[in-house]
Amino acid sequence: MPLPLFDPPALPEGFLYRPDFVDAGEEEDLVGLIRGLSFQEVRMHGVVARRRIVQFGWRYHFDRRGLDGGEPLPRWLDPLQDRAAVLAGLMPKQLSEVLVTEYTPGATIGWHRDAPPFGVVVGVSLHAACRMRFRRGDGATQERAECQLDPRSAYVLQGPARSEWQHSIPAVTRLRYSITFRTLKSPRAVAQRLQAHSSGDQ
Repeated sequence: MPLPLFDPPALPEGFLYRPDFVDAGEEEDLVGLIRGLSFQEVRMHGVVARRRIVQFGWRYHFDRRGLDGGEPLPRWLDPLQDRAAVLAGLMPKQLSEVLVTEYTPGATIGWHRDAPPFGVVVGVSLHAACRMRFRRGDGATQERAECQLDPRSAYVLQGPARSEWQHSIPAVTRLRYSITFRTLKSPRAVAQRLQAHSSGDQ
């Protein structure tokens, strides 16, 4: 058997991929519940994205990059939140923000790092696969890597994978859903800021 001419690029440190994180029955149940949610458009830099979202726990405003308190997590997400926390080595309540995303065919996410208020990221892929691309640095020294996220799989972004690498998702070819759990870097500071704003409005 011939050996490969080169090794594939190593995935970023702090990136963990777990296939078959949920089984087919769980996926079917989750997709059914997700389809009953009230999705909202994403507007960035005045442009409406092709993906739609629902947020729980906290509500991040992509247009003005602000964070507000949001609706509590629905109870049907509790078992998945518990398992996502175990995968990331966290307590469930630390995963205090949930972003449910609907990707219709052709939807993409450009190069980015998750918004600054958030810390560890745990994502669960449902209904269809996609590719997650990574890059770090610029020019001739830029590093790149890629991982296919299969349906029912999960991933964790923490450490350098979260803070040093950007990631993106090229256009999907089939309807896909994702459930993304995130921690807050400074939950106490965010809560105090929101309380101050609320007091000022009274």
